[in-house]
Amino acid sequence: MDDTSRAATAAPPPSGTGASPGPRGLMLTLATLGFALNFWAWALLSPLGPRFQEILDLSSFEQSLLVAVPVIVGSVGRIPVGALTDRYGGRVMFPLVSAATIVPVLYLGLAGHTTFAGLLIGGFFLGIGGTAFAVGVPFVNSWFPPERRGLAVGVFGAGMGGTAISALTTVNLVKEYGTAAPFVITAVALAVYALVAVLLLRDVPGRTVSGGSMLSRLAVTARLVATWQASGLYALAFGGYVAFSVYLPVYLRTAYGLEPADAANRMAGFVLLAVLMRPLGGWFSDRFGPVRVLAVALGVVVAGAVVQSFTPELMPVGTIAFLAMAAALGIGSGAVFALVALITPPERVGSVTGVVGAAGGLGGFVPPLVMGAVYGSTGSYAIGLVLLAVVSAAALLYTVTKVRAEISGHGA
Repeated sequence: MDDTSRAATAAPPPSGTGASPGPRGLMLTLATLGFALNFWAWALLSPLGPRFQEILDLSSFEQSLLVAVPVIVGSVGRIPVGALTDRYGGRVMFPLVSAATIVPVLYLGLAGHTTFAGLLIGGFFLGIGGTAFAVGVPFVNSWFPPERRGLAVGVFGAGMGGTAISALTTVNLVKEYGTAAPFVITAVALAVYALVAVLLLRDVPGRTVSGGSMLSRLAVTARLVATWQASGLYALAFGGYVAFSVYLPVYLRTAYGLEPADAANRMAGFVLLAVLMRPLGGWFSDRFGPVRVLAVALGVVVAGAVVQSFTPELMPVGTIAFLAMAAALGIGSGAVFALVALITPPERVGSVTGVVGAAGGLGGFVPPLVMGAVYGSTGSYAIGLVLLAVVSAAALLYTVTKVRAEISGHGA
């Protein structure tokens, strides 16, 4: 039995998957929109990192810490938010998370951006926006039958393109209208979405509700082998995407001397390609199985990281290396959640997603700090990129051995 056929037998669909395509499409659209808006908010500090470094005279490490704090908070916060979504559903959690994110967005735009301490405090609570991922995956997963979940969750995952919105608009809005502008605009968009979600968002009919306390549900989740396998792979795939999306402007400015706006635009191109590739990762996984897709994606990351470790000319070699890694990380991220849908009980998808999503975000927290420390010590980013290649090669070996064996055992 191949991976695709196992996807149809690993877990029975909840009763709601018999819903007509119309409601499914609307729910997927609303969930993807909510994810994109919350990720837009979550990524507001990254494009402004170089600006704050100049205005507040920050060190390289302080600048890296500034853009990493929302990532780690948004990542760890996915664990309880995923468990709460299993219990209360996306209809409650999506507007709740969106409304809560408005507070730090307005604080940063109106007051918190004037000091480093204020930026750290605002960035800490800005991490709430990053937890929306743990709401959307179980919500979307419950609306679609197993053989279509890879593509559906991949389409939802394209909402991570909210970081591209931030990259393309934030710096320009600040230049034209002042520091508060992008934060106020984002807050208004979140408020409108929260209201729309309250009015239109619905949980799937017959949704399986996970019983017991949050701690008991998380304890069961921790005992699933799939939780930790998917977590390790997502820490690399999505963590690599997050790391590049928050640190690439700094890297391009330091390594190649680009202007902040140019660096932000190039980062947006990286993000956009990764976003477009994520649904393809889910679709390929539905057709060929997540193990094959992950193996190819990880191989491309190894090659791209090795090439970029030599800091080649940005055009064309460096650009090709980064775009190849962007495509591979997007495809790999989509494949990981096709794997989660394949081998996770439906009532545990939220809790597993929370843990896996946390691992992905934490995977994005460490590299910016490492890259900043490495550059500060050596004046080069080569060591950090070589480490990425080594870790990716190890993940490739693990995928084609241990993960493949787990899928085979699940389908037996």
